[in-house]
Amino acid sequence: MKKQLLEILACPIDKSNPLSLTVFTSTESGDIAEGLLQCPKCSRWYPVRDTVPELLPDNRRDKAADIEFLEKYKNSLPDVLLKNGVPFNLSAP
Repeated sequence: MKKQLLEILACPIDKSNPLSLTVFTSTESGDIAEGLLQCPKCSRWYPVRDTVPELLPDNRRDKAADIEFLEKYKNSLPDVLLKNGVPFNLSAP
């Protein structure tokens, strides 16, 4: 994902802009390979995987894949997101 996209990306649920970005890995060209976008208004988070921001509504998301993503990067994420992130987090049964 190109960082310039942050200027136009918005939360698909509440249309909030800008989204906050946490970068985990970058490509050689400086694009974001793996990262996390978060809506400051509704606390929803969206993964960036293989340079693609996955801004899907809750009912279209893959819970198992999203939990795996959180587990993979849990040491780089704030506790509030890990415990209270929407639609999935690591404190849910």
